[in-house]
Amino acid sequence: MEKVRVGIIGLGRWGECHLEAFSSLPQAEVVAVCDMNQERLDNAGKKYGVKNLYLQYEDLIKRDDIDLVSVVTFEKNHLEPTLLALKSGKHVLVEKPITTRLDEARQMQAAAQESGRYVLPAHLLRFDPRYAEIYQAIHSNRVGKPVSMHMKRAREKFLFATFQRTHTVYELTIHDLDLAIWYAGSRVKSVKAYGKSLTGAPAPEVLWACLEFESGAVAILHSNWMTPDEAGIEIADSIEVIGELGTASFETSHSGLQIWNKSGRNSPDTHIHFQLFGQTVGSLREQFMYICRCLTSGETPEQISFTDAVHGVEVADAIVKSCETGQEIRL
Repeated sequence: MEKVRVGIIGLGRWGECHLEAFSSLPQAEVVAVCDMNQERLDNAGKKYGVKNLYLQYEDLIKRDDIDLVSVVTFEKNHLEPTLLALKSGKHVLVEKPITTRLDEARQMQAAAQESGRYVLPAHLLRFDPRYAEIYQAIHSNRVGKPVSMHMKRAREKFLFATFQRTHTVYELTIHDLDLAIWYAGSRVKSVKAYGKSLTGAPAPEVLWACLEFESGAVAILHSNWMTPDEAGIEIADSIEVIGELGTASFETSHSGLQIWNKSGRNSPDTHIHFQLFGQTVGSLREQFMYICRCLTSGETPEQISFTDAVHGVEVADAIVKSCETGQEIRL
């Protein structure tokens, strides 16, 4: 296989980022895209030179010239296209959260095992050099086995109007759940969580969760949609991992790029998905490059773990239950 032939299902804001990043890779060819919005579909086809446009994902999956299907629909709609694509003999990349239901995550995993194809969770922070270097520091004994982890993830208030459709643990905290599971190399055995809803929405604007791992490590995860829009800070995240031999940490909003002008201050994120001199850069592209390298060379994509993703959904489910009941949940 010289190139990975890709089909993309879902062309919302992040789906177009998938299209843009895959289109920038010499190892990939976007064969077809699908979206229920005809205008959005036509515009994407013209902009990125994709000729095969579909309103129904079943028609895209029927093609026999696609190796990898990228599922970037709403999280509640991930299951069916994933199962169909796997059954048709295609590898599948599923955007995060892979699902909000544990039974669906397990169905995806079972379908991949039965089909002999990969189902890959799109936890792209494993490909952000800052987070990846912490993982390497843990395993090279510069930091050593994690004892304590603290992770914060904050986004602008206006985004909550869109993302309150799903509990905050699935839209924000799921990233840190994956990192904590990855770093600990262990399973979570108990969860105690607290959610604070300021508007009465089912999803909390502020979420805290304490995790205890079988390894003995403890993690505190904090997510919120409370950054004032006027602050001009897209991403305000931080992490500290204390290991038996050292500590690793960073904080994004103080050390990131800042632009000051008459419109105020703006701190754009340049690490996830960014355009630089007409070229896509960032951890989204790095993730896709890794997947394409593995598929073209026959290498197992060990850097990506769907088993960890399934456990992440299990822990997320426990966090929701703990918020609702006020009780510690044991897994």
